[in-house]
Amino acid sequence: MTTDYKATVFLPATPFEMRAGLVKKEPALIERWDRLDLYGRLRATRKGREKFVLHDGPPYANGNIHIGTALNKILKDVINRSQSMLGKDAPYVPGWDCHGLPIEWKIEEKYRAAGKSKDAVPVAEFRQECRAFADHWIGVQKAEFRRLGVEGDWSNPYLTMDFKAEAKIVDECLKFLMNGGLYRGAKPVMWSVVEETALAEAEVEYHDHTSTTIHVRFPVVSGPDVLKGASIVIWTTTPWTMPANRGIACAADADYVRVKVTEVAEGSRAKVGEALVVAGPLLTDVLKAAGITGHEIEAGFLGGEIAFKTVCAHPLRGQGYDFDVPVLAGDFVTMDTGTGFVHIAPSHGADDFELGRKHGLPVPELVGPNGAYLDDVPLFAGKKVLWPNGKEGNANSSVLAAIDEAGGLLAQGKLVHSYPHSWRSKAPLIFRATPQWFISMTTNDLRDKALTAIDQVQWVPAAGRNRIHSMIASRPDWVISRQRAWGVPITLFVDRKTNEPLRDPAVNARIVEAVAQEGADAWFTSAPSRFLGDAYDPEGFEQVMDILDVWFDSGSTHAFVLEEREELKWPADLYLEGSDQHRGWFHSSLLEACGTRGRAPYEGVVTHGFVVDGQGRKMSKSLGNTIAPQNVIDQNGADILRLWVATSDFSEDLKIDNDILKAKAEIYRKLRNTLRYVMGSLDGFTEAEQLAPEDMPELDRWVLHRVAELDKAMREGYQTYEFHRAFMALTDFCIGDLSAFYFDIRKDAIYCDAPSSIRRRAVRSVLDILFNCLTAWAAPVLCFTMEEAWLTRNPGDEESIHLREFPTVPAEWLDPTLAAKWTRLRDLRLVVTGALEIERQEKRIGSSLQARPVVHIADESLLALAQTVDFAELAITSGLDLVAGEGPAEAFRHEEVKGVAVEPRPATGEKCVRCWMVLPEVGSHADHPGLCHRCHDVVAHG
Repeated sequence: MTTDYKATVFLPATPFEMRAGLVKKEPALIERWDRLDLYGRLRATRKGREKFVLHDGPPYANGNIHIGTALNKILKDVINRSQSMLGKDAPYVPGWDCHGLPIEWKIEEKYRAAGKSKDAVPVAEFRQECRAFADHWIGVQKAEFRRLGVEGDWSNPYLTMDFKAEAKIVDECLKFLMNGGLYRGAKPVMWSVVEETALAEAEVEYHDHTSTTIHVRFPVVSGPDVLKGASIVIWTTTPWTMPANRGIACAADADYVRVKVTEVAEGSRAKVGEALVVAGPLLTDVLKAAGITGHEIEAGFLGGEIAFKTVCAHPLRGQGYDFDVPVLAGDFVTMDTGTGFVHIAPSHGADDFELGRKHGLPVPELVGPNGAYLDDVPLFAGKKVLWPNGKEGNANSSVLAAIDEAGGLLAQGKLVHSYPHSWRSKAPLIFRATPQWFISMTTNDLRDKALTAIDQVQWVPAAGRNRIHSMIASRPDWVISRQRAWGVPITLFVDRKTNEPLRDPAVNARIVEAVAQEGADAWFTSAPSRFLGDAYDPEGFEQVMDILDVWFDSGSTHAFVLEEREELKWPADLYLEGSDQHRGWFHSSLLEACGTRGRAPYEGVVTHGFVVDGQGRKMSKSLGNTIAPQNVIDQNGADILRLWVATSDFSEDLKIDNDILKAKAEIYRKLRNTLRYVMGSLDGFTEAEQLAPEDMPELDRWVLHRVAELDKAMREGYQTYEFHRAFMALTDFCIGDLSAFYFDIRKDAIYCDAPSSIRRRAVRSVLDILFNCLTAWAAPVLCFTMEEAWLTRNPGDEESIHLREFPTVPAEWLDPTLAAKWTRLRDLRLVVTGALEIERQEKRIGSSLQARPVVHIADESLLALAQTVDFAELAITSGLDLVAGEGPAEAFRHEEVKGVAVEPRPATGEKCVRCWMVLPEVGSHADHPGLCHRCHDVVAHG
């Protein structure tokens, strides 16, 4: 009768389940962290350590988080957790951006649906509805961020709508007032007709747009003789701006030609015999567009003759447009498209405005906030540039028809080009001259200070430096005023006589104090005398009712978060957001801090790409390729989403789809199984069993060498924010070095060796080290799984993996000589396992333990290395013979390992029923005839 020796084999045992069950386990762990007050415990245990402060860029409080938001928050959490485990005090204060048009727009939509107007509602009541809307979504998003595993001071976040925050934003704005950087001016700004407010560049996105193009004649009324009787031809994509034309720009050093029309195609608006002036390089294009089939060049190279010497008539002269139109040199005129002449409407273009200001051109205000021509505009009063829904209005067609009737239209067409749109309403924008409040880029050398500060910041990736540098170098003054209701007001009084803003520290102090006590509503609900005091007559001052650009709000967070919270510091170590924030939060924070403090509010800036689908396409509902983080969590658990983040190169766009998530889940499964094997093999392990590294066999010391290498890689990866490199190194180590090699070899020792054997004690000591290191290294990413694993071995109400630091790995574990030896031995093993795999496939053996191969090694040094170890153990065979030489021709060879040949041969003897090795010694023990010597000693003697 065969004895059952199963009970004598030390099989792995652990309650750490193979099936993760993250969907159920993760919420329970979040509750546990809350009971433990993990965030508070972290602050207590790290008190006095070097601080690391990642300042949270505030998400907008107006909807559920999306996959891009989840990416951002997970990255921040991985950074904070890893910095904490590197031994630093890494407090994290999450925050929200609460003001602005998107929220206001939602409340307005509610009113419109009910047939009401927001203008009929008291401003304080309207603002309260906006506040309640933001507060609701803050609660929703907080729960969603928490479910991602993000740790932070959730009970005390910062909100831009908190009264003290609003007061600080007011105070920061007033600093620009007092240092002379804030002014009111009428210049063209990007204007949303749909939302009836000015927008900043950061609130604009560019989409393809089809514009009507026109070529228009401007008759020359005075100038060089060579131009007499000719018309200068301009080309524009905005016919509606023609009533505001006050000049023409040319390139003074370009080649311009005077052309006589000799022949025209049917339907052409050109006239035989007329003279036209256009740029030489663009002549062919103009002739084709105008249907001119024959021409004569009457004069050329006229650039220097035209600029500053020529005056034209407006094409609608005699119909209310009887002013002169001078021709001026403009350095922005190119020869790419058009005619080489640019029509200048100072009210409706940045370049136009600057050129007009240089030469004293008027800046007429012709278009109102609703996109309609004002009542005093000749011919076009009331015509709309855009309808309220954002569609093209009747202004373009009306202007075109009037110019055509007057004989000024030479040609018309269509052009598809990139055009600015509101990122909220998605409607096209217009440039519109209107009085706005600006922060000057030149006063107090703000531009120069910002450019200097950029070079004092670490940008990751480095290209971020060039991107924001070019933006700051070329940006216009910062328009900070918005014609809306929900936000922090621009708390200024303007003297009605001088038109200058009041600069009085006492008035400013009263304003700030009122907002701190009652919120920004105080500005709208209080009498002006409350702020002006007895020194000023309210009748003599205009109270400004515009609100601040929300980018000024978020750009000021460094002032009321970093500077005013004791656990933080100024400047922050890091800002981290998407790459679009070079023109958003990074940008506004830089300008605000440089304008008030002379330097950037951050030491480093890390940017990440956008999330796209598996084919690299932008996610959109119309394509049906969106993936909600909530759905991923409900199906897989948050740790899978966190693993996707950590194993992706976030410096580029990140791809995600169901197949990618399945691949990440498979990596997770392998990592979890590695950890489960470690924990199971450590069943019953105690400190008394530990073995010093110097007493371990080489194979185990090689693992410690790899641990030391990986420790360096993990620390560097976390410190340089290259998580994907670090985590992929960790994954390769677990799957390649451990599961496929070390565990494969050492499982025999774990299962079958005596508890007192050096080999078993060594591997269990290494496994204990591996458990401590692996759980710590992976904890910033797989925060739930590593907590579960840690608590499985270290149960206790006060325990958490996240209170630990990365283990200290002794430098002496690094052994490059040993590593080089084992690299060669693994190559040699590759040939043996390759030969045995063929034997298994051909069913000549069932397992490698049924073999005793002969290994021929031509390289004497490799043979010598192989003879220093038990190579049969490495190959997992019951025996193995090492022979010098090339080996027979029919022997197995591996193309990647030269000079090694393997002859697969069967092992001789009987199979040990306990360890399954095939050895001649099996049967030599009368009390246990089915055991080999090693297993007999374990069973018989314990």
